[in-house]
Amino acid sequence: MPAASVVFTTYNQPDWLEKVLVGFGVQDRTDFEVLVADDGSRDETRQRIEAIAASLPVTVRHLWQPDEGFRKCEAMNMAITAAASDYLIFTDGDCIPRADFVSTHLRLREPGRFLSGGYHKLPMDTSKAIGNEDIRSQRCFDARWLAAHGMPGSYRNIKLTAGPALRRMLDTVSPARASWNGHNASGWKADMLAINGFDERMRYGGQDREFGERLENAGIRGKRIRYRAIVVHLDHKRGYATRESIEFNRSLRAQTRASGRSWTEHGIAKGPPPGQATA
Repeated sequence: MPAASVVFTTYNQPDWLEKVLVGFGVQDRTDFEVLVADDGSRDETRQRIEAIAASLPVTVRHLWQPDEGFRKCEAMNMAITAAASDYLIFTDGDCIPRADFVSTHLRLREPGRFLSGGYHKLPMDTSKAIGNEDIRSQRCFDARWLAAHGMPGSYRNIKLTAGPALRRMLDTVSPARASWNGHNASGWKADMLAINGFDERMRYGGQDREFGERLENAGIRGKRIRYRAIVVHLDHKRGYATRESIEFNRSLRAQTRASGRSWTEHGIAKGPPPGQATA
């Protein structure tokens, strides 16, 4: 059994996907698998995955579903079911992981908890400037190198410059809520199955938070690691983000909070929890 299953989705972004896969190829441990949950990409994505995976020291599994519109939650549920490990680390197909990303999640995991990381967002020019050698050398996590390639100055750059002791302190004192952030979060597969995975009614925007709120309703509490588990987020368009989808998701999240429910009847399994009849 691999120590972890890394899960992320992709959709017709092979250039960004390649950078992410290269990032997982230079992790400081290799006893994990990568599951690319593909929401219906064209064949170019499969070809790119096969070309890159052949040179990586970790197993890469391409899980594809037909393109029937935005179905990210279905793709993630497919990956949860297929994961070979009992511990799952989630990120996005546009987030390059630092070399200690997987080991940090595994080192800080705890029973009854999920880990809540963050990201460091890059502008488009900087995103395009990062090449595979910049990832292998880890230059793409050097604030000075990034600034030289278009990253603006910001207090948020401390995520890249802080040393280990300061990172721990910042995670302790940060006022940010330890929510489930799909670009950087992890938890136990058993806990995810117990809440029936992601709610497949969710559209673009907020589906990760709803998943985390049901974990919390089930008694699984979040733990902040936003300054210790680092990914840089490549810029991209957000074509699925509409006011209607965001409002729909907000309504579902409000129902989850008000009801205190942990199980969704629209997840991996369809219907109520085993042994419970439909009302």
